[in-house]
Amino acid sequence: MRYELTDRAWSAIRPMLPNKPRGVPRVDDRRVLNGIFWVLRSGAPWRDLPKSYGPHTTCYNRFVRWRQAGVWDQIMEALAVAHNAAVQMIDTSIVRVHQHGACFASNREQQMGRSRGGLTSKIHAVVDADGLPLRLGLNAGEAHDNRLCSILLSELQPKTMLLADRGYDADWIRAIASEQSAWANIPPKRNRKEPICFSPYLYRARNLVERFFNKIKQCRRVATRYDKLAANYLAFVKLASIQLWLRVYEFTTFCNGPGDVKSPPITVTPPSSRFCPWSTLRPPHYAVRGNGEPI
Repeated sequence: MRYELTDRAWSAIRPMLPNKPRGVPRVDDRRVLNGIFWVLRSGAPWRDLPKSYGPHTTCYNRFVRWRQAGVWDQIMEALAVAHNAAVQMIDTSIVRVHQHGACFASNREQQMGRSRGGLTSKIHAVVDADGLPLRLGLNAGEAHDNRLCSILLSELQPKTMLLADRGYDADWIRAIASEQSAWANIPPKRNRKEPICFSPYLYRARNLVERFFNKIKQCRRVATRYDKLAANYLAFVKLASIQLWLRVYEFTTFCNGPGDVKSPPITVTPPSSRFCPWSTLRPPHYAVRGNGEPI
């Protein structure tokens, strides 16, 4: 059936799920996960879940409880261990809030902001050199793009190149990258006076983060926010990201697993840089003014 986990994807994710050795045996985890992924991909309400996945309350309760226990975060962190650290890219994407999700009197506390198009939320994402997600965040739609930079960019590795658009051109963001021995390749704003080092050649690869948003928004539960709680919506975004990682692991030859703890029985090697051989690039670096003219 569509949207269900394949055998290889299930074998990779199964060891990372919580284990309950005592008590009443719970419902089959694979069936429940398939029901959660069906809701994620189709965007349908929980009550419209097909009966083949069991009661909709079971899938919803398991989704919320594992979100509260940090299971989705742990799975994503375990899968992202094999990321390509040569390049990291940060960007945001705005999502409309459905009328069924905007029923709170205090929408501000649930990361909903009001703009011309109505209530919106903004997804913040950091991806690696292959366009695979590493860290995610959620904010109100009218908030500035760099609002969560101090959190999302706190784990840059030395000699990593950070790619971002002109909205992230701020001295404090460049300082965050410099403190971690990374280089921020960000185009300067028009009003910047002092020259900075910027490579337009390497900047072209930033489209990978845009393509990441395009992929996760194929899941209708992500493309439109139906959830009243910000934590539940962010959990769906993380589930869509987990699907991307599982797809890579499914079609990659494995050897050691994505992590030292609870590694899946199938063997995995870190996905190679399929889009751009970063290690072989010798890019031209330019010192440019605020208007983009080389010095």
